[in-house]
Amino acid sequence: MKITHRLLITTSLLATLTGTAWAQPAPMADGQSPARMEKMRERMAERHNKHLNELKGKLQLQASQDGAWTAFAQAMQAPAKPLQRPDRAALEKLTTPERIDQMMAFKAQRDEHMRQRAEATKAFYAALNADQKKTFDAETARFMKHRMDQGMHQGHPMRP
Repeated sequence: MKITHRLLITTSLLATLTGTAWAQPAPMADGQSPARMEKMRERMAERHNKHLNELKGKLQLQASQDGAWTAFAQAMQAPAKPLQRPDRAALEKLTTPERIDQMMAFKAQRDEHMRQRAEATKAFYAALNADQKKTFDAETARFMKHRMDQGMHQGHPMRP
């Protein structure tokens, strides 16, 4: 049960950490330009890298763990090309079953990215010693709690 709980927390952290990967540009509203959206993505990537570097420092990795860390950190990066959401105008022209198929195909792409990140996390976690695992577990739980608290204040649907 503890392992299942630990994996659930780790997977949840991955979902949180990968928020930048799933973030898609909103339709251009008044005052939002592509340049502004690009700056926002850059800030999010910088914040993400800062969190990864802080985690690496807290884990006090050994030289023999560098390869596992590199693979993990690369897997946690946002994809170079964000997933392309289905076009709303095109969806409106489809029948309901066709729209459902489009949405399911998009969900399958997201799920595949999540699966890859989960596998990378499990592989990295296996390379950690017992103390590092405790630190990793504590940090991922702390980060997840922070994200959930933050989401609740912003009216985010993530609620306990």
